[in-house]
Amino acid sequence: MPLYEHVFIARQDLSNAQAEGLIEHFGAVLSDQGGKLVDSEYWGVKTMAYKINKNRKGHYAFLRTDAPAPAVHEMERLMRLHDDVMRVMTIKVDEHDEGPSIQMQKKEDRDSRRERR
Repeated sequence: MPLYEHVFIARQDLSNAQAEGLIEHFGAVLSDQGGKLVDSEYWGVKTMAYKINKNRKGHYAFLRTDAPAPAVHEMERLMRLHDDVMRVMTIKVDEHDEGPSIQMQKKEDRDSRRERR
């Protein structure tokens, strides 16, 4: 099955438990359609570059999935209809990276793009 990575932003006035509940909810939707949630990360509340629906901050979540295309389309459709989800981005990847995403790694552990002086 194809591999996908999803990032979504939920409203800032949700609690952390509600935001993590959204991850579980969309994972259940995916499994009902024949896919599976490989990994999920809750990145926390972050400030956005610009306002979305009068919100300056949002709960960010990251999902790695292994699912057929119809299951992903259904999950995206439900995400876009959900009142608490503001933005969704889905990318098809060749393989999932091992370990935590770049957002969850410590700054010292990341590969530096250039040497600091």
